[in-house]
Amino acid sequence: MSQTLGEKLRQAREERGISISEVAEQTRISPHYLELIENDDYRTLPGGIFNKGFVKSYAKYVGIDEVEALQDYSRLISSQSSETSEEPKTYRPEVLTDERSSSSFLPTLIFAAVILGLMTVGILALVNYLQSESAVVVTNNINQANSNAANANPAAASTPQANTAQAIPATDEIKLEFKSLADVISVSATVDGKLTNESVTKENPKTYTGQQSVKVRYYKGFANQVQLSLNGKQITAPAAPARGNGIEVEINKNNIAQILQSGQIQTGAAAPAAPR
Repeated sequence: MSQTLGEKLRQAREERGISISEVAEQTRISPHYLELIENDDYRTLPGGIFNKGFVKSYAKYVGIDEVEALQDYSRLISSQSSETSEEPKTYRPEVLTDERSSSSFLPTLIFAAVILGLMTVGILALVNYLQSESAVVVTNNINQANSNAANANPAAASTPQANTAQAIPATDEIKLEFKSLADVISVSATVDGKLTNESVTKENPKTYTGQQSVKVRYYKGFANQVQLSLNGKQITAPAAPARGNGIEVEINKNNIAQILQSGQIQTGAAAPAAPR
């Protein structure tokens, strides 16, 4: 029996004495993704050109012909797709109706739609009226309470409101907590110039702590599957960029205070998430 693509890649790697970690570091591909490729399991990978880029980079690094590897990948995906499509088809019986009887219900449906629309408008008007009345009552109560407090303690009335502002966390270090809502997210992190590649799961979030800068990069398809906390304060994760395949977040001494104040990160142009 001929070897599968995953078996060829594993054999070539082992013959050269190369570890999964070394391949991941040189190709910038998650070790988890490399293990899935060796097992011919592409179900949880991004798919499409990303999978082809992974296979091409892996094959090139371990010395396998890239064109032959991509052909093996295409045959494997085609065979898996054909197996999935061989499902029994179900028969959907057609229901014959009398067009004359259905047309007789048209005036009734129109009348019901009009009544429903009028009821909706009336309910919305009532809700808006109740909300406005409630807002007036609350405002009057607040004004009365402020007036009573000012009369009872004039010094308190002149106290600046700035002391009520919520203090932001300390910024003497950068502590970014990365949580995944997906099964596995491959993250490339650079902390004070030191690069690491690892997989973040739901059960095991990662915390990156640096003195000068923390930079993380991940596939933009996980934009809505990430939760970030900076120095203990939850911040809004960046949205998927219009261009590029990855999301890149960089926090340093110059922007940490602004990020903590605004509660969100503004990202620039994102680099590709995987080689083509």
